Amino acid sequence: MIEISHLVKRYADGAVAVNDLSLRLGKRITCILGKNGAGKTTLIRIMSTQLMPTSGSVIINGLDVVKDAAAVRDIISSIPQEVKVMGIATPYDHVSMYLHARGLPDSKIDKASEKALRELDLWGVRDKCTADLSGGMRRKVFVAMAIASGANVIFLDEPTTGLDPISRLEVWSSLKKLRCEIIVTTHYMEEAKELSEEVVLIDHGKVVVQGGVEELLGRFRGRVRAEGPRGDYLIGGLHISYVTKAKAERLVEKGYTIKQVTLEDIFITSGGGSLAD
Repeated sequence: MIEISHLVKRYADGAVAVNDLSLRLGKRITCILGKNGAGKTTLIRIMSTQLMPTSGSVIINGLDVVKDAAAVRDIISSIPQEVKVMGIATPYDHVSMYLHARGLPDSKIDKASEKALRELDLWGVRDKCTADLSGGMRRKVFVAMAIASGANVIFLDEPTTGLDPISRLEVWSSLKKLRCEIIVTTHYMEEAKELSEEVVLIDHGKVVVQGGVEELLGRFRGRVRAEGPRGDYLIGGLHISYVTKAKAERLVEKGYTIKQVTLEDIFITSGGGSLAD
């Protein structure tokens, strides 16, 4: 269980990245959604003890990320968005070195490395240079590093950014195999729908909405998205409304484009209208 209470992060230049944010997270996979600059990475860095908050608190399994930082690091693993592989090192090298750095005894490293690599279908390429692997497999190496640690909670900051569709599917598949609690940040709505038991949408450092995917999409039951010359929402010059299927048929004749509702529409209708920026 992760409990976040009135969390604030204000930088020296006055910019507020996290703004009085309160959350309780406890699902197996939670996706934190938001456009670039919404505060996702700052929130992850605070939760994973990499960044000091200005005020407020984060409690993970009863441990405060500021007061009990060392103890928190023993039970979490964090893979940042900008992490890069060491080209000539193999997947096995990456995992074993990571476990050494975390202080795992030598007697347990071989077994833990093999188990993680097998779980993510990387054992067959364990001795290949990581630079020769696909983008998806390289990201899976980092996931293997995280799960080999035996962490209770894994933080992944935009794990599929820049990957092609096939590589993205590879990473999604590997994450679904994990049995710990996973917090994923992303700006891909389809990624959140595919992976998560719960989604949290944030904008300008605040929580916009939180809930299960089906629960949130249920708000639009019986309705579709209509884009045309008029609408209830204006996003970047695009007029959007949510109408019944019967009305949608009439709007098609007037030149409207009709689409299925996605998590993006939850964001738009829940106060995340700054997407227009």
